Amino acid sequence: MSKPEYRIWNKQLLSGKKILVMGLGRFGGGVDSARFAVKAGGKVIVTDLASAEKMCDSVGRLAELGDIEYHLGGHRRADFEEADIIVVNPAVAADNEFVEIARQGNKLLTTQINIFFELCPARIIGITGANGKSTTAALTAHLLKGGGGQENRNYGKVWLSGNIGNEPLLAELERIGVDDLVVLELSSFQLEQLAWVGKAPKVALLTNLTPNHLDRHGTFANYCAAKENIFKYQRADEGGAAISIFNAEDNIGAEWFEKYKEQAGRVCMKFSADDVSEKIRGRFGLAGRANLSNLAAAIAIAKHFGVEEDVMKDCLSGFKSLPYRLELVAQSGGVCWYNDSIATTPASAIVALEAFEQPKIIIAGGYDKGLSFEELGEKMAQRAKAVILIGQTGEKIADAIRKHPQGDAKVEFAGTLAEAVELAGELAASGDVVLLSPGCASYDMFDNFEHRGREFVKAVQQICG
Repeated sequence: MSKPEYRIWNKQLLSGKKILVMGLGRFGGGVDSARFAVKAGGKVIVTDLASAEKMCDSVGRLAELGDIEYHLGGHRRADFEEADIIVVNPAVAADNEFVEIARQGNKLLTTQINIFFELCPARIIGITGANGKSTTAALTAHLLKGGGGQENRNYGKVWLSGNIGNEPLLAELERIGVDDLVVLELSSFQLEQLAWVGKAPKVALLTNLTPNHLDRHGTFANYCAAKENIFKYQRADEGGAAISIFNAEDNIGAEWFEKYKEQAGRVCMKFSADDVSEKIRGRFGLAGRANLSNLAAAIAIAKHFGVEEDVMKDCLSGFKSLPYRLELVAQSGGVCWYNDSIATTPASAIVALEAFEQPKIIIAGGYDKGLSFEELGEKMAQRAKAVILIGQTGEKIADAIRKHPQGDAKVEFAGTLAEAVELAGELAASGDVVLLSPGCASYDMFDNFEHRGREFVKAVQQICG
């Protein structure tokens, strides 16, 4: 049996084809793919395991296109046997039984991000990592846009997309110019699928690597292998060498720098939080060393594209924390409330704990992705005033904390996030920080981390007025 095809060489390839969008989702990727396929002349079917009720917002965003067939609440074997092209959502695992049906039928398999990489005329800057990639991507775009007024700039418009709520990818393709720059936050799932077409960004950066998504990848080694695709498939072209950028303070990043630095057609660079000059730090409003590392990463990219330090300094004061990422949402009675709902791993919750010197009350817990809470438990015992636990992993995190009785952290449980916020308000005193940094995914109690973050803000507002 011949190998299935993965490449969309041009938009015209979709015209007249039966196109199955697998996974409409609620973050916009499936909507973007379906809209692109319809406008390219495809006959589109959308399938998703979620019910029509849960998908109503996404379906509503496609309503004006009219002629789309929806098969929601489950997948149908016949759809995968009869489709010409299947656009797979990143959340779909490689060993999915329906994807395998498509492979056996030699169907053309692709993804939103793969189509974009095939067709985008601009230089792509890809940013990945376990933590900080959204903030780093946003900072990078912010600094590059700030440099747009320089006379010696060598790029046009700057585009930003990823898990940040920015413009969809495929819908913007016809507006993106060859001289533009596209800054993309890339997940391990997307990079795993991007390997199907052997593509990678012209400029690639790794923020850091700690265990994540082991429920999908199985092992940390597999997770790292998916992330490494961002460098593995980089190639020199007529535009010059590929640029690979690594975090000098991250063990795996440092190893990969040594691995790739001697390869022909590639320029390797390293960054560190210590690289950020004092005059730039003075204009930077985000808390913690981790955010300094994110800024150092963005500066490394901006410098590569010729943005001057004074320009970066002048535009930094206009950068605000992204929603759900150590976002200050209220100050009342001397207590600061921070929304870090994006923290879906123990390592990211540790980063949040270490970002503040003040006494901390942390709300944590959620869906169990199979990650260890041993280090997080130790850090909580040592650094938190109190820990309020919710969700599936509450008892596991409590057990990890109890292994360190020398710590002073008070451990409490709450049945809901609203109850946890109310209890935090009772425990907090002037000068304290209350921090939602769950260290876990949200799916046991919420639709996603954004839903969890919104509910946190709502509960905080009820307390703080």
